[in-house]
Amino acid sequence: MKDKGSLRTHYLKLLKEQNKEELSRKSRLIAEQFWQLPAVQKAQSILFFASMPGEVDTLAMIEKAFFYGKRVSLPIVEQNQRKLIPTLISSMEDVHKKKHGIFEPHLDPDKAIAVKDIDVVVVPGLAFDKHHNRLGRGAGYYDRFLSTLPKTVITVGLAFDFQLHPKSLPTEAHDMRLHQVIAG
Repeated sequence: MKDKGSLRTHYLKLLKEQNKEELSRKSRLIAEQFWQLPAVQKAQSILFFASMPGEVDTLAMIEKAFFYGKRVSLPIVEQNQRKLIPTLISSMEDVHKKKHGIFEPHLDPDKAIAVKDIDVVVVPGLAFDKHHNRLGRGAGYYDRFLSTLPKTVITVGLAFDFQLHPKSLPTEAHDMRLHQVIAG
C-alpha cells in the first residue's frame, strides 16, 4: 500500500473494526499523555476537533480543558471556501451535529478566534508516521488550515497504536507535518 487512497481505506477499516472498550481505554491513556505535554499545560487556548465514531475520543478532553480553565475552540468547516474557522465554545451545548455525524459550533462570527490566539491545535488523522506526517481524510481542510498557523502554535496528532504507519507516509508539497503525535 503506497498510495493515499488505499491507505485511507485500510485505516478507516481498522478504525471501524475496533472494540469500543479498547477505544475508551486507549482514549483515556492518550488523554493522560496529552495533558502531560508542557505546551498543553502552558496553553491558554486549545483548538480541538470533535471526534467521530472510531476516533480517539476528544469529548472528554474538551470537558477537561473547560475544567482547567482553557479557552476551547472547535472548527467550523466552511465548504464553499474549503477552510476551517476556529470558533470558541463555552460548553458542548454550543455544538450541534452536522452531516456525517460531525459536531460543530453554531456559526457566530463573534466567536471566531484568530489563529494567532491559539496555542495548541489537536489534529485528527487516519494514520501518522515517525516523522509526524499525517494522512487525513483527503479534503485538505486541515493542511490548508495548518499552513496559516504562526510558528508558535503547537500541533498535536492523536492516534491509536495501529494508526502509526510503520513506514513513511506518502506526502505532497501541501501536506503539513505536525510537531507531535501521541499514540496509545
